[in-house]
Amino acid sequence: MNGPSPLSEGERELILAYAAGVAGCAFVCGAHSEVAYAWGVEEGTIAKLLSDPETAPVSPRLKVLLAFVRKLMLTPGEVNQSDADAVFQAGWDEDALHGAIAVTARAAFMQRLVQGFGFTPLTHEVAVEHAKKRVKLGYVNMYPAFQTKE
Repeated sequence: MNGPSPLSEGERELILAYAAGVAGCAFVCGAHSEVAYAWGVEEGTIAKLLSDPETAPVSPRLKVLLAFVRKLMLTPGEVNQSDADAVFQAGWDEDALHGAIAVTARAAFMQRLVQGFGFTPLTHEVAVEHAKKRVKLGYVNMYPAFQTKE
C-alpha cells in the first residue's frame, strides 16, 4: 500500500475503500476512506463514488480504473481483456493496473476477514485516529511485532 507505484497512496486507499464499499463492507470502506482523506483525497469522495460514480469528483481517467475495480470486485469472472484495454486507453500502464488489481484483492481478502469475524465498523473518531497513524507510520510500522530487528 505504501511502496513504489504509479498510483499515489491516496489513490490506493481510495481504491481499497471503494472496492470494499461496492462489496458492502462498511468496516473496510469506512476505515480506508479515512486513510484516503488523510492522504489528501477530498472528504466525502468515496461516498459520492458509491452513490453516483459518474458525478463523483475524480478525474475521468480514475473513473475508468474504478470501473475496472468495481467489476473485479463484484463479478471477477466477467473481467476480460477489453476491461484492461479500457484502463490502458485511459492512460494507465500495466503497473497501475497491477496495483489496482492487488489493492482490490486486498479489499476482498479484508472483507472476508472482518465480516467472517463479525467486526463492526469503527466510529468515525477511531477511524480518523487510525488513518493518521497509517499515514505517519505506514502499514508495517503500525504493528511493532512485525518489524524486523537489526
